[in-house]
Amino acid sequence: MSEIFKISDYDIVFSGLKEGEHEYSYKIRDTFLKNFGFNELSQVNIKIKSIFIKKNTLMELYISGKGSYILTCDISNELFPYQVDSELNFIIKFGDEYNDDNDQYVIIPHNSYKFNIAKSIYEMIVLSIPQKRIHPGVLDGSLNSKTLKILDKLSPGTKKTESDPRWNKLKDYL
Repeated sequence: MSEIFKISDYDIVFSGLKEGEHEYSYKIRDTFLKNFGFNELSQVNIKIKSIFIKKNTLMELYISGKGSYILTCDISNELFPYQVDSELNFIIKFGDEYNDDNDQYVIIPHNSYKFNIAKSIYEMIVLSIPQKRIHPGVLDGSLNSKTLKILDKLSPGTKKTESDPRWNKLKDYL
């Protein structure tokens, strides 16, 4: 059964909240990311802990996420679990209109009474995805993959090739 996503579940209503530290916890699954139109990850299982600190003139938000998701290897196209341990911190200030262009602070309108952290959680998770997605078995040589065997056969490093003798003269200059 698919879980239902409600954006309002990620609201932090700070109006009437006492000054100080307040903790919120969330469990993030595939449904959360799919609601942002992001389908690159599967079997998402991330526990989010957020600490919201209300002060007199501003607020601070600390979000950390620990868990895992499944990635597809860029080399072998094999699926593998990836452990994530990520965090995102910023300040929430009041201003004339909403602005999140700065990565260190967010400005919300003066008349705001709540702040939704769903987008911040989404950004933290997406930023945790490595640029190069390489299966650990590719790195340590333990992955037995048909794709890797084909790539190994086609690799220019496996064939002994004679170098063009015209290039040998350049070696004298080194």
